[in-house]
Amino acid sequence: MNGITSMQRSSTSYADYGKFASGKKVNRAADGAAELAIIQKQETQTRSYKAGENNIGAAKDMLNVADGAMSGITDYLQKIRELGVRASNTATITDAERTSIQAQIEQYKQGISDIAKQTSFNTKPLLDGTSQKYNIMTDATGNGMKITTADATLQALGIADFDVTKDFDLTQVDDALARVSAGRSGMGAQSNALEYAYRYSTNTRLNVTAGKSRLEDLDYGQAVSEQKKKQTLQQYAFFMQKKQMEQRTRAAANFLVS
Repeated sequence: MNGITSMQRSSTSYADYGKFASGKKVNRAADGAAELAIIQKQETQTRSYKAGENNIGAAKDMLNVADGAMSGITDYLQKIRELGVRASNTATITDAERTSIQAQIEQYKQGISDIAKQTSFNTKPLLDGTSQKYNIMTDATGNGMKITTADATLQALGIADFDVTKDFDLTQVDDALARVSAGRSGMGAQSNALEYAYRYSTNTRLNVTAGKSRLEDLDYGQAVSEQKKKQTLQQYAFFMQKKQMEQRTRAAANFLVS
């Protein structure tokens, strides 16, 4: 009986020391099966929310890359428009000068084409028109968003055949500028939506983590107090057991003497 009691005390002591070492009051099913199941579920949720936040961050980075590239395209288009305005002055511009202006315009058009072809994120093309939609998982429940970039090729912008040496219309360039502006506005709206989703996910994850901590984390002050109480009770039980053994020994000795 004493051996069993000693083993029980030892097991309890090891469990208590395990809690102190880990800083957690629930380390195994024996510490609370229901609590452990909830904790494990919450851990899965927090990891999923964190993964969603990483996805959102990557999507925002992708949109920032696309927007920066579109800004460069805007600069090229504005330069093309300036040259177009200059070339439209038939009173002072000669055909040779107009040809020279068109050569500059072709360089800017090539710059736009290069940006559209080369802009990518993690090897995924963003502005060449081949892959403009991406699905992003944003939270632990599997909800997601569709991210759309823009087609910034010369054909999509409508300026592939813009040529000031022929009859031309500056509204071609104005329309291209409007398309780029609309594309950037759309990406900006998506970036704002991603930011909202990120804040929601972060706030939810922190709340779940707080709930998990309340179930799992050890209150050291309370634990130390309970440990001291257990030790006091064990010492008292040992003292009483020892006293009983001494009384039995004396009783046995008195019986033999008598």
